[in-house]
Amino acid sequence: MKAIVQDEYGSPDVLRLEDLETPAVGDKDVLVRVHAAGVDSGVWHLMTGKPYLLRLFGFGVRKPKLRVRGRDLAGTVSAVGQSVTKFQPGDEVFGTSLSGTYAEYALAGEDRLELKPANLTFEEAAAVPVSASAALHGLRDAGRIQEGQEVLIIGAGGGFGTYAVQFAKAYGANVTGVCSTGKVELVRSLGADHVIDYTREDYADGGRRYDLILEIAGNNTSLSRLRGAMTPHGTLVLAGGEGGGEVFGGVGRQLWGLLLSLFTGQKIRALVSGESVQDLQDLREFIEAGKITPAIGKTFSLVEVPEAIRQLRAGKAHGKLVISLS
Repeated sequence: MKAIVQDEYGSPDVLRLEDLETPAVGDKDVLVRVHAAGVDSGVWHLMTGKPYLLRLFGFGVRKPKLRVRGRDLAGTVSAVGQSVTKFQPGDEVFGTSLSGTYAEYALAGEDRLELKPANLTFEEAAAVPVSASAALHGLRDAGRIQEGQEVLIIGAGGGFGTYAVQFAKAYGANVTGVCSTGKVELVRSLGADHVIDYTREDYADGGRRYDLILEIAGNNTSLSRLRGAMTPHGTLVLAGGEGGGEVFGGVGRQLWGLLLSLFTGQKIRALVSGESVQDLQDLREFIEAGKITPAIGKTFSLVEVPEAIRQLRAGKAHGKLVISLS
């Protein structure tokens, strides 16, 4: 099978297309013929090995333990192990894989897959698992969003942010999205009540106060300024490990925010997100009910994975970027 692999940490230049053996199916494995895979910031972190703290969590200290990149996928079940009871060959599924998804085939446990939403294409379904799960966790679990709240989403035009806008609206909030000029219309089309172009307006100028702020864009604004944009008992959710240096990334800022929460009525929480079967089931319900729609900015071929990652890192992604193998 063809796959995008890397044998050292670095820029997208370390990625290359290579022919590999199709993974052997273990007793508890599901082999998926990958039709599409998503691109998210986690892929960049695993490619570069930054922040360096990441390497201590089993990803490889000197070089990547896993050669194939990619996390989320949509495809057709090709084969299943003897202990697998949930799926059978021919099922159309979406979810995540620890074996890498920028490949024609990927292995996944049945606890990482769910039947694909009936109203989505493979490309649309592949855009869902990682980013939509993170948005759901950020608002529902960390932010404890409530109907009628004023919610500010910083970084509303990317793969994560486009889901966050829609989830906030689905939960009945009044939503303000912050994005660059070229993404204003996209964010507005997803249901945002107000859209702030950060190149022209300052969302933390004190003119408005928010009950819940979800910051996706990294360390661009100080915690003190963000707190100034919150109501006295508001909640700030810090997502992602962007900025903050090559060793710790955004972790230090998140820890400082948690410490501040001990001394103020405002709550600052760090988003720690993963993907579970229950998440996938919840997401499928939202999607099939028409409350959430993947916003795909651009689709790339397998050989174009390095360029897709470059565009994501440069902030050029309007919505979610997707790799198509169909």
